[in-house]
Amino acid sequence: MTIDKSLKVKKGVSRARNVLTRVERIERLEKMDKFSEGDSPFGLPKTRVYRVVLKKKKKAKDEGDAAAKK
Repeated sequence: MTIDKSLKVKKGVSRARNVLTRVERIERLEKMDKFSEGDSPFGLPKTRVYRVVLKKKKKAKDEGDAAAKK
């Protein structure tokens, strides 16, 4: 069974996920030196998910208005 075109998402998940897969958690724990290769992948400690917030840029029109006023 296929998904209707109107229900498909072009870029995948567009919002931030708050749950990591086991592989993603292991990768983050390895970066923090809290997981080594011989450790069990079960019962992993919690890892914090940082959300990236991008600030919106001001439009070029505002800059043009400020230059015209001078």
